[in-house]
Amino acid sequence: MSTASASEIAKFNGFARSYWDPEGPMRMLHLMNPLRIDFVEAHALLQDARVLDVGCGGGLAAEAMVRRGAQVTGLDASMQMLQAARLHAEESGLQLQYEFGTAEEFAASHTGAFDLITAFEMIEHVTDPEATVQAMSDMLAPGGVLILSTLNRSPKAYLGAIVFAEYLAQWVPKGTHDYSRFRRPSELAGYARNAGLQPAKIEGLTWHPLYRQFQRDPNDLSINYVFAARKPA
Repeated sequence: MSTASASEIAKFNGFARSYWDPEGPMRMLHLMNPLRIDFVEAHALLQDARVLDVGCGGGLAAEAMVRRGAQVTGLDASMQMLQAARLHAEESGLQLQYEFGTAEEFAASHTGAFDLITAFEMIEHVTDPEATVQAMSDMLAPGGVLILSTLNRSPKAYLGAIVFAEYLAQWVPKGTHDYSRFRRPSELAGYARNAGLQPAKIEGLTWHPLYRQFQRDPNDLSINYVFAARKPA
């Protein structure tokens, strides 16, 4: 059973054409991406790892992991995003595989197939995040690592990610986020435990307006954060 949201897919279809524009609607993802990949490398070996990037979008994180030696499959439910990803990979001369579908659909034929699964800014766009985490856990090999990044459901996240980023600064298109789908770190850790995973690390990604960049911060999970969990060997 798929937990993909038709309205969310339609929304991101509209972002596909400008996905790789560092000043476009995906600008904040471009700024966050190096920190997300550094977090991945702190918890998993990328060289020769079998990696699945769920909700890969236009391939920003997938390409970064390929450049660090991983064998990456990107998975997304937006065909337009996948077209943008395939075109950019071809233009960049990178070898990676892109597949259309959801985690739940893909899990049916890929049990234990991956050493590392990533899902960046994806879990807040599905209708049943716990089912999605379970599907990703099913696809991890023993000892494998799951890395997620998302937004906390907190007043500060509402003000920062929606009121400020969407309406005042207009850094991302209006309507990009649905606050009711934001997930607290405790909820994400609970989904992971229920799926047989062991939570390992949570870090915040905080925005510094003076320097106009993100920074990893283990003490501030109030808006954006990244989460790592491991499947027992």
